[in-house]
Amino acid sequence: MLHFDHRRQHQPPVFQGVTDPTSLANKLINSGLIRPQDAQDASLLARKQAVPLADVLCRTYDVPEYSIADILAEQLQTQFINPVEQRPDCTLLQLYGPQTCLQEGVMPWRQIGGETIVLTFNPDQFADHHAALRAAFGPVRMAITTQEHLHRSINKECGAQLVNAAETKVAGAESCRDWNATFAFGVWFGLATVLLTGLLVAPQTLTVVLTGWAILTLILTTALKATAAVIGWRAKPVTAPNVTPARLPVISMLVPLYNETAIAEHLLERLKALDYPRALLDVCLVLEADDTTTRTTLGRTTLPTWMRAIVVPKGTIKTKPRALNYALDFARGSIIGIWDAEDAPAPDQLRVVADHFANHGPQVACLQGTLDYYNAEANWLTRCFTIEYASWFRVILPGLQKLGLVVPLGGTTLFFRRNVLEELGGWDAHNVTEDADLGVRLARHGYRTELIKTVTEEEANGRAWPWVKQRSRWLKGYAITYGVHMRNPAKLWRDLGGWRFFGIQLLFLGTLSQFVLAPILWTFWLLPLGFGHPLSPLMPSWAFWTLGGLFILSEVIGFAAAFVGLRKAGKSWLVKWAVTLQFYFPLGALAAYKGLWELASKPFYWDKTAHGILLPKGWRSKATPPPQPPVRPVSIG
Repeated sequence: MLHFDHRRQHQPPVFQGVTDPTSLANKLINSGLIRPQDAQDASLLARKQAVPLADVLCRTYDVPEYSIADILAEQLQTQFINPVEQRPDCTLLQLYGPQTCLQEGVMPWRQIGGETIVLTFNPDQFADHHAALRAAFGPVRMAITTQEHLHRSINKECGAQLVNAAETKVAGAESCRDWNATFAFGVWFGLATVLLTGLLVAPQTLTVVLTGWAILTLILTTALKATAAVIGWRAKPVTAPNVTPARLPVISMLVPLYNETAIAEHLLERLKALDYPRALLDVCLVLEADDTTTRTTLGRTTLPTWMRAIVVPKGTIKTKPRALNYALDFARGSIIGIWDAEDAPAPDQLRVVADHFANHGPQVACLQGTLDYYNAEANWLTRCFTIEYASWFRVILPGLQKLGLVVPLGGTTLFFRRNVLEELGGWDAHNVTEDADLGVRLARHGYRTELIKTVTEEEANGRAWPWVKQRSRWLKGYAITYGVHMRNPAKLWRDLGGWRFFGIQLLFLGTLSQFVLAPILWTFWLLPLGFGHPLSPLMPSWAFWTLGGLFILSEVIGFAAAFVGLRKAGKSWLVKWAVTLQFYFPLGALAAYKGLWELASKPFYWDKTAHGILLPKGWRSKATPPPQPPVRPVSIG
């Protein structure tokens, strides 16, 4: 049933500044939706934060979005239209472009009486888009809707188109989407044939070559780790001038979820502890369309008005970066951040991010926070994982940044300037380590990543086979990322310069080599144990003892980095477990072989890590759900 009022269609278009905040507040007070004191406080917040009063009322004082939209429509003498129920003319929508509609918060709905009715949920900014709308459609007239209805409608009408765009946002030359698994299988089969032939025909020569490469990469990666550790140990966190921005930015946090049950309630409680103005906070829970588990779980929960679900339609692949690309179009913020389902960010984290971006130039396009684990006490594997992260995020990464090398990003507690993220095409939807790939692309395009002193705690993977699966995905992604960026080594050299080009070789090729060739290096422990070695006839004894010293030195450097990292993390009690890391990293070799096999069998397969398995004692909520809770479908909005 069409409810547009034809009597108003010839009135002049509505322009910016016509809404009356006082009238809006009074009508809400009279309706009993807000108290007078809250209305006064909301007005002060709106002026201080330079945001529409409607945003403050909705996101800070939980005034229903529909109630605000209905009053605005009455104020502006226009209509409220729900485009989900009264579907738009898709020809008009396609003419203006669904992504443009999402960015500008408008939707050309239908043509009536020689005018195009354009919906908006922010009438005060309608004049900003009037010229472009008039150029596209001729005479236009504004009508009111809500953000939820506009987004749900675009998702419903244009979801397939937006999904396709999400899967191909990154330029083909910088994406792995044309990775040829058949060719990769041929390469691996050829290498296996060569290795087997070498083992049969010239075993000593093959052993010398592989051992030489393993030792060379060990020396170089150890030297890099040692240098980074020393610099990272001495380096103080990067601090910006103590200048608080006059106006805080809107920050959109994308939280991809998939098959989450145990973690969902805890996630919502942790996010409610954030210390950031709710009118400027846009938390987007990103769900897959076929993920009925998470959608049902969230459907039993009333989301706060500053938090919403974005449902990603089915596509040709199912990966985290594809979901992030899709959600990016629906996000409000000028800063885009990423958290994972199990994350527990510091309450002041977003203020730290806003201050840092405000005090640094536009070349600082990405901020990486520190990751830590809240379940280190669960078992030996979680302890080792915590030690590894302490040395990596608190020692090695600060050293790499000080050395001017490319900073490989972690998958969470990342924050980007939105304009830069869109310039680069977002995330490579086909890359299973989209974070590391994006870190390289940022550097290649002349942008910088900086580390910030804020901590997000996560759940460490504490089961052996899930750990192997998670690490195999990371190593597979490292291999794909290295292959993509080494398609044209000369251009990579020009983009990064010689020093950072060398760093890429060590960070990616060196890391992969160490995991794959680790068993060869382990054979040198045969000598101290009283056994012979295949290379004994070819090498003097002093050479073996020199290599033994190198291995010991490598372990010492790793232990020192762990010691410093744990001190900085306030978890020195874990130092005694650092000596057991040599029994922890062999799992990485198994993960590397699994990852290499998947390069040729299923390169884009995302091996999902389960959450909520080993939470600390008392972490689980003791609250029992109400009897027969109503299930509402989680919708986009």
